[in-house]
Order: sequence, then structure tokens, then C-alpha cells
Amino acid sequence: MRADRLLSILMLLQVHGRLTAHELAERLEVSERTIHRDMEALSSAGVPVTAERGQSGGWSLLDNYQTTLTGLNLAEIQALFLPKPTHLLADLGWGQAFEAALLKLLAALPTANRQQAEVVSQRIHLDPAGWQRWEEEMSAFPVLQAAVWQERQLELSYERSDGKLVERIVNPLGLVAKGSVWYFIAAVDEEVRSYRISRVRNARVMESPCIRPDGFNLAEYWQRSLVEFKANLPRYEVLLRVAPDALPRLRYAGYFAKIEHIGSPDAEGWIPASIRFDIEEAACAYVLGFGGQMEVLEPLELRDRILQTAKEAIALYTKG
Repeated sequence: MRADRLLSILMLLQVHGRLTAHELAERLEVSERTIHRDMEALSSAGVPVTAERGQSGGWSLLDNYQTTLTGLNLAEIQALFLPKPTHLLADLGWGQAFEAALLKLLAALPTANRQQAEVVSQRIHLDPAGWQRWEEEMSAFPVLQAAVWQERQLELSYERSDGKLVERIVNPLGLVAKGSVWYFIAAVDEEVRSYRISRVRNARVMESPCIRPDGFNLAEYWQRSLVEFKANLPRYEVLLRVAPDALPRLRYAGYFAKIEHIGSPDAEGWIPASIRFDIEEAACAYVLGFGGQMEVLEPLELRDRILQTAKEAIALYTKG
């Protein structure tokens, strides 16, 4: 365990240059006293670690010291060789580069570990895509990616969800893949926004440099935006009862319906359930799909709408 921690310290110092004992302790979930003991052990082993005091001080490595990957344990090697979402790597243009990097890493491993790494791809496969995947319009992706790497402002034409086309000059901040859907994150007038790349109609990289907000963190922004998005979703809750034979279908509500609660069968064997939809139209279509195997208890206006829609369907199919 200690050997793994010492290797982790070396890797962290190589990546970050200088870290305080407090920062190292937080990252490795140990005490600062343990970090100081580890530094003494590294120094005794001939690793050129040095400490600088003061507000901007901390631990660092002398003379651009570099270690190797020979200290990787089996679990770390297996994690590196887990299958990755190849379609996302392909979107970024990194598919071949990723395969080449893995091949080089595989060649550098000891024989026993190499065999274990090769076994991983034959035992585990990760498929992050859902059952239903819509092909997205990605023609603007290369331009957006170039603006992110070059850190230059971007002029884009974007189609909003209401169909309106808007023209904007934005500061590119990053790219995010949610499932198989890509989003372009950019700042506009000091406000950070998310743009679905399939709705970008035109994009042009400008000569002016990108202005990046101080302290911006892409992962933290995305997590906050997800929380805000979910909190602002419309809620239309429906209380209903379901025939026993229809219960298996209920459990596969799909993307537009969220099962909140399933109760115990009533005297007739029907099961009460609470389901949340975004809008009334979605709830009406869902309930009608169950025919006589589902009854709405609340809200009453949904019962009336379902009855009216059913009458219209009957009239259409019995006409003439």
C-alpha cells in the first residue's frame, strides 16, 4: 500500500510541479505527517525531492526528474485497458492515436502484466450508448474543436429549440459528450452557456484570442448545469392504477416517463402507481397506449382529456 502511495506522490509531483503537504494529504487521503514520512522515504531511496517554505512553497522534484510506469499495479493496468467509447474518440479524431498509445503502453509492460491487460478486452466490454441513438448533425464539430484548441473566439450561427436562428461571437471553453450527444461550452458576455453541436449551423474561427473566465472548471460547470437543468424540468405528476398483466410494461416507462412510486395491489389486484411526465400531452399518449389496462385517478382534467381523445379516435375509425 505504501509503495503505491509513493508512486502516486511521484506522479502527482511530475504532473503538477509543486504541491504542498496539505494538498498531497488531501489527494491521497492520509495525514500530513504521513506525507512527511513518505518524503523522507523517497529521499532515502535517492529520489531528488525538495521542500520550499513560504506561501508559494511546497514539495517538488529537482532537475525535471521523471519516473517510469513500471510501478503500475495489476488493477491500474486493467483499468487502463478497459474498452473506451470509440465513437467519441473518433469524433475527436483520436481513434487511431488512442490505439497507437495503448499498443506502445502494452509493449512497455512486463510479460505477465501484458497478458493480464490483453485478457481485459476479452472479458469486459463497455457500451455507453443507449438502445435508441439518433445520428447527430456534426458538420460544425471540427471548427468548434479547432477553436477550443487554438483558444480563439468563434463566430457561430445557432438554431435554438424554438427554431429561431441567432448569431453570436463566443469564447470557446470546452467540449462535453453526454452519452453520444456532444455539447459546445462557451462564454457569451461573461455568461457560460451550453450549445448542442447538432444545432450549430455555421461556425468560423476568428483571429481574436479567447477570453476565459478566471477559475473556470469545465467538469464543475457541467455538473452544476445538470443539477439546474433537472431542477427546472417541467413536472406533471399522475396517480393511476394498473392491471397486473400490464405491470411489466410499466417498469419500462422510457425517457418521457419517470416512475415515482409503485404501491401494493388493491382488492381487485390492480396496482396503484405514481408517474411523473414533463407535460400533459405526454401523459395522455402514454396512458392511452395501455388501453383498458390503466386508469387515471388524478388529475381529473387528464381523465377528461383521455376520454375526449378516445372518443375522437373511435369516431375516426367508425366513420362511414
